[in-house]
Amino acid sequence: MVSHLNAALQHFQLVVDQCPLGHPDRAAALSNLAWTRLKGYIRNDLQDIDTTTALFRDALALRPQRHPDRPLSLYNLTEALTWRHNKKNTAADIREAVQLYHELLPLCIHLRRIVLELCPLGHQLRPSALDSLSSSLRSRFTQYGNIDDLDECIQFRREAVSLCFEGHPDRDHYMNNLALSLNIRFDHQGKPDDLDEAISLHEEALLLRPVGHESRDVSLNNLGLALVTRFNKRRDIDDIARAISLHRDALTLGPPESSNHDTTLNHLALALKIRYSRLDVSEDLNEAIDRYRESLRIRRLDHPERHRTLHNLSSALCSRFLQTQRNEDVEEAITLCQEALASLPLLHPDRFRSHMRLQEAYLSRYQVQHDFLDLSLAIENFRLASRHPTQGFPERIKEAVTWARQAEFYEHESDLEAYQTCFELFNSHVMTRSSIISRRETAIAFRGAHSFPVDAASCAIRRGRLQHAVELVEQGRGQQWSLASRFKTPVEDLESANPTLAHDYLELSKQISNAAQSSATITDRAAADRAATEYRRLTRQWEAVVAEIRDLRAFSRFLLPHSYEDLQVAALHGPVIILIASQYSCGAIIVPTSGEPHHVSLPSIALADLMILKDRFTRAIRHASRMNPAETRTDLIVLLRIVWDEIMLPIVNVLENVFKLKRRSRIWLCPTAAFTSIPLHAANPFLTKADRSKEPCLEDLYVCSYTPTLSALVRSRQITKRRITSSFVAIGQGQPGAGKGKALLAVDSELELVHSLVPVTANRSTISGDVATRAGALQALQENTWVHLACHGKQDPTQPYNSHFVMRDEHLTLLDIMDRDIPHAEFAFLSACHTAVGDKETPDEVIHLAAGLQFSGFKSVVGTLWEVDDAVAKHVVEAFYKYMFHPKEDGVMDCTKAAWALNCATHAVKTKVPLEQRMVFIHIGV
Repeated sequence: MVSHLNAALQHFQLVVDQCPLGHPDRAAALSNLAWTRLKGYIRNDLQDIDTTTALFRDALALRPQRHPDRPLSLYNLTEALTWRHNKKNTAADIREAVQLYHELLPLCIHLRRIVLELCPLGHQLRPSALDSLSSSLRSRFTQYGNIDDLDECIQFRREAVSLCFEGHPDRDHYMNNLALSLNIRFDHQGKPDDLDEAISLHEEALLLRPVGHESRDVSLNNLGLALVTRFNKRRDIDDIARAISLHRDALTLGPPESSNHDTTLNHLALALKIRYSRLDVSEDLNEAIDRYRESLRIRRLDHPERHRTLHNLSSALCSRFLQTQRNEDVEEAITLCQEALASLPLLHPDRFRSHMRLQEAYLSRYQVQHDFLDLSLAIENFRLASRHPTQGFPERIKEAVTWARQAEFYEHESDLEAYQTCFELFNSHVMTRSSIISRRETAIAFRGAHSFPVDAASCAIRRGRLQHAVELVEQGRGQQWSLASRFKTPVEDLESANPTLAHDYLELSKQISNAAQSSATITDRAAADRAATEYRRLTRQWEAVVAEIRDLRAFSRFLLPHSYEDLQVAALHGPVIILIASQYSCGAIIVPTSGEPHHVSLPSIALADLMILKDRFTRAIRHASRMNPAETRTDLIVLLRIVWDEIMLPIVNVLENVFKLKRRSRIWLCPTAAFTSIPLHAANPFLTKADRSKEPCLEDLYVCSYTPTLSALVRSRQITKRRITSSFVAIGQGQPGAGKGKALLAVDSELELVHSLVPVTANRSTISGDVATRAGALQALQENTWVHLACHGKQDPTQPYNSHFVMRDEHLTLLDIMDRDIPHAEFAFLSACHTAVGDKETPDEVIHLAAGLQFSGFKSVVGTLWEVDDAVAKHVVEAFYKYMFHPKEDGVMDCTKAAWALNCATHAVKTKVPLEQRMVFIHIGV
């Protein structure tokens, strides 16, 4: 009765009057009065909701953060705002209520964890408790972007599905929710397995929701959306066609006033717009715009998904503007994005899409109207989108990649900033992957990004910033090695400065490495998710320790990307020549022992020429391997002349005339991209002078070595403070067993030859035959400072970490080698095929067996670029060790002589060994 309500209000007002400001019970008194007023409003006995809301606000103000009753006041105010919205349709109220609910989320999650504890395994309500807690975790992820929340949500939803046996009435519901969470994680992290599993779950859920099922339209939409995502990734036209069909089916299942009608319209429009983008069917674009407008009319200002429709309609209008150049389309697109941006809190992940669509709109208008202000606004939104902290790395990386490409195209001054942003994001993204193999898979997932290191360097060269070019190409290349080396960085100086931090760093590095190794063998998806969460927990602890280390004055740049001054240490004993093969330009940067770097332009050769040259070398070497040893290798000679004339001669001219480099000095070649597949060290003019003497080739002029990166050479130069006695092991496997390759008949004689050439003062041993197993070889690598390996070597072109040496039982893989830390190792001679050639997908990562040995600790390595003929290779091996240990009686074992010894050896065997078998050996390292 209204009289009872009025009486209650009078009494509660008296209580408020007796609790003035400062009274401990004033907040409770205000809440009681306001709650009574809200009850009257809900029953239509009281019309004034504004006073009620104000009373709840006053009570909340008296209960600051950490007050035990603050959650209650938050809840009360959200109730008042929700009821005012329901009756007055005030969009601001519902937005504020959503914000307040987010503050309540931690309490909600806490309470739902308690409920879950009260529903142990076997309890009939456990699936429901798991699902409710998962929903709260997903809400928190949506608000703040913490991947741990999403991982835990998926973990609980997996359990809920597993508890719902075939025929369980709610199985479809839990499968659908798990699939949606996997979809979200794919968007955030880009793991292909998540998307494939989500589609499978959506397919199964749809089968459980036949025609007539109340939620069939939901499953049709969700499966369609997942197929659109897969189409964007894999470009299978069947996926987008089926997605459109599924959304059209969903649209027929409910009337326009049904709750999911706007969602279906939005999904259908999205699929049509994407098909237009790929196939350029204008009817698709016009229908998409109409469908988006229809969805937007249904989604009122307070709809929680309205901003997404605004983003999508904006993008479609931009596409039509570029087609028709109707100015009203792009103006509306900009307005829609600004409306979406204004509706989202600062840390909402979808603000990223507002900035992404805004840059699309401004850039579209710039392309038509050429107003520089639009280009500046587009660049600023590129910057804001790629740096939005709560959006996942894959989307931000794609935006930064587009930023860099557009900045290059329009010659905007932000180009280097865009490249730098790409490298930083990419580095952070790859760090989230626990296994080495998954890091590489992540690296190749971004179309076109593999060329970024050389494109960034080319950009810096064109801007006259050569030192920065060196830093960028180093930061972008060899990231797999850089990331792995973080956990193997020597800390002898840190141990002296702060033993506790050094211990914490080493211990966490070891734990992370162990976690990475174990995660590589996990096949169960739920177990893999748990391992990924544990890996991230360890990584966060490791990053915190690294931050503490950087607070120490002498360690402020600990594990940060190297500066030019740091990298120049690589040139301590001779210049390093970085050869840059970019789509924008090809050239070289010479890093001298001291002073500024020098750019050498290579105007007569382009990236396309290098790709052709690389293929011609492959064919010429294959042809030479079938020729008689005495025949002239005409094809190879022609190609090596091209390498000399168009690549190495301009560089040699600078070395001689600018740097005054003496003949027979050491130089290091650091090739990038297409240059990595060309035998630069063998460049030769093949000309005869008037006096009938030969024009000198590159290896007549200088002693050439290679280095995968400057950092790798810097690491190889680091001298361990504890010296140990040199020991030499020769490992050979000429009888690898059935199915592992042909017998290598010369291996045993090669091992005997090597043994006889090693100084007797060294601790010498030989492993061959039945004892040359994977375990035996690994043990020998760890126990000896010098290694000679003669066996089959196989480079895996699709998964380079599976590249291996063939042993008696199992393969000795690159991963096996990388897992070992051999700080006292000095030299390795790899008398095996393909030990120094990288893979096609990521040539700038330089992932091969020789680089793996260098990474593990070997300072100096001789490897091979292609197949080795063991019958003639022994001539090179014999000559090499004779020069390496000359004079033998001195017993000196100096790994820094390896490049000189190889240079002398290949000259000495010219009459015995054909050209391609002399060229095959290269030196890497110090």
